[in-house]
Amino acid sequence: MQELSLKNGSIYRLKEFEEADFAQVNHLNAEEEWNNLVKKKEDTKNAWLHSNIRFLVYDGDTLAGYVRGFTDANITTYICEVLINKNYRGQGIGSELIKFVHHLYPKTRIDLLGSSTSRTFYEDQDYRKFYGFRKTIEEY
Repeated sequence: MQELSLKNGSIYRLKEFEEADFAQVNHLNAEEEWNNLVKKKEDTKNAWLHSNIRFLVYDGDTLAGYVRGFTDANITTYICEVLINKNYRGQGIGSELIKFVHHLYPKTRIDLLGSSTSRTFYEDQDYRKFYGFRKTIEEY
């Protein structure tokens, strides 16, 4: 068992995602109203199964948060999602989770997308902005 220790003294259990964890991940996505991930439940599950970065933070049996992404281990580590349970926000779990992943792949840069609601979190963590584009297959 790995632990995630926070500056406030809290210690949480950190584990790598297993397929049996998906129901809790999906439930947390639903609570956050990440409806696209919930609607595409099987695709989301397959994304988790095929990602090489997939860590969960637990407080007892409660899913406190997660990070999912992938890396080439040399240049880029891409964070697809970071989600912290609303009851656990403000403790530093998200920043420590990203830092944990970055220490696994120290040669890489961290790339991630922010939304209007997460933008200030990343700015407060001294991430710099970069410019990107997105298009789904339905948009052709």
